[in-house]
Amino acid sequence: MNFIIWILSGILAGWLTGKIMKGSGYGILGDLALGLLGAVVGGFLAGLFGLEATSWIGQIVVAVVGGIVLVWVVRKIKG
Repeated sequence: MNFIIWILSGILAGWLTGKIMKGSGYGILGDLALGLLGAVVGGFLAGLFGLEATSWIGQIVVAVVGGIVLVWVVRKIKG
C-alpha cells in the first residue's frame, strides 16, 4: 500500500512541480515522470538531512521539493 501512495504522491508532485516551476514544461507525461523521479530525489535529500516524511502530506512536500530540484537541474543542463 505504501508503494501505491508513493506513486500517487509522485504523480501529484509532478503536476504541482509543473505549476510551480512555470516555463514551457515537459508536457503532462514529462511532468508526471519528473514528479516520480523527484519523489525519489526528494526522499534522498530528506534522508541526507535526517528528515522523514511520515504523513501523506509530508511525502507530497518532499516529492514536490525533489521535483523542483530535479526540474531546476534539468533546465540548467539543457540551457
